[in-house]
Amino acid sequence: MSFAENLKNIRKEKGMSQEELAEIMDVSRQAVSKWEQGSGYPEVEKLLLLSSRLNISLDSLMSEEIAQSYNSENQKATGTICISSPNENVIATCYKVMSSGKMAGGKKSPQYALFGVGNGSSSFWGEPTVFLGWYASHELLSKEVNEIQKAIAAGIPTYELKYNAKVERKWLRMKLIDEGDKDKP
Repeated sequence: MSFAENLKNIRKEKGMSQEELAEIMDVSRQAVSKWEQGSGYPEVEKLLLLSSRLNISLDSLMSEEIAQSYNSENQKATGTICISSPNENVIATCYKVMSSGKMAGGKKSPQYALFGVGNGSSSFWGEPTVFLGWYASHELLSKEVNEIQKAIAAGIPTYELKYNAKVERKWLRMKLIDEGDKDKP
């Protein structure tokens, strides 16, 4: 299910109107309407606030729509890989990865997110996903995804994220500390 569909369903399950959600989020009703129609996304800070206020994981809220896959021929690999994300203190066994589209936010905010998809059973919300890391640029995200897909296809059992950004969290705001390019001198 898409972010827009997830948000709309969750809002309705909570018995909230668009106006009520807009008030909680300190945005206009039109902004909530755009999010639910799929014609826009909230800023990173608002995504975190949505997750918190609706009491749902960011993974579940964003799992399907912002999931983009790179290099479709490697999607068919059936192996799994254990991915560690030292910046987020996460270890997850996945059979594929998905990434967000470009998220709204300032130049010092993360621009993309990466999710691992596990082999657990699907639920109402879709396949089980785990948030793996934030990325400063599409280039770094693409490098990471391509390397993970190659590792899965080669049957490599583990992979440690190399290009994810370090972020500093203050309340619901995030700021890039390290953009994550481990190849820089």
